[in-house]
Amino acid sequence: MKTACITGATSGIGEAIAFRLARENMNLIVTGRREERLARLKKEIEALCGVQVYALSFDVRNYGEVCRAFGSLPDGWQEIETLVNNAGLAVGLDPLHEGAVDDWERMIDTNIKGLLYVTRAVSPGMVARKSGHIINIGSIAGKEVYPDGAVYCATKHAVDALSKGMRMDLLPHGIRVTQICPGAVETEFSLVRFKGDRRRADRVYDGFVPLSAADIAEAVGFAVTRPPHVDVQDLLVMPTAQAAATRFHKTEENRDS
Repeated sequence: MKTACITGATSGIGEAIAFRLARENMNLIVTGRREERLARLKKEIEALCGVQVYALSFDVRNYGEVCRAFGSLPDGWQEIETLVNNAGLAVGLDPLHEGAVDDWERMIDTNIKGLLYVTRAVSPGMVARKSGHIINIGSIAGKEVYPDGAVYCATKHAVDALSKGMRMDLLPHGIRVTQICPGAVETEFSLVRFKGDRRRADRVYDGFVPLSAADIAEAVGFAVTRPPHVDVQDLLVMPTAQAAATRFHKTEENRDS
């Protein structure tokens, strides 16, 4: 059985990906900062899917924690065939001249540096084995820029560039690199962006049917199940009601549904 590692697996897209890859009979390393959620996820997946799950609790923003976490993996868990860099977030929605520097640093440290730290820890093993698959969860915000979201968009543009760059660097070693870029997905994303303001977060999805975390998990499942000679390099997944980062078709029948 192959082993997949998913960062940010305690909720939303990461959690859905964990269940999806378990259905492919993969053992899982699930990571996140909320230990109680990791413990629950481990228990549920092992009971439902019959695979083994190893929980690693650390902060992807801290390189020392990342190194210690992956360095502590016991025998049987060190050969990670698939890495899903899912951990990421948006915080705040403000014009640049009014933005909170703490919000900027949180997004930069998680979305860019966290992806780099984990990839740096895992990819040498893939290179040594001449086998592996890295999946980076990007965003429509990595393809376009929208008002009041410059820093978040910049971090996701960085994910786009890093995905292209690591694909080139890892090409001689037979390692596939996939970027999956969702549009509007109804998860904790907006609740985190608006710092717990539930009413403001819910309005983001008012009037249209957004993607679900399971929709993105299915895209990951498709990418990892292609034959070894096929690399799904870049996949943009949008709701039918969304044509661009800020272009939606909203209807009354979908309001408050």
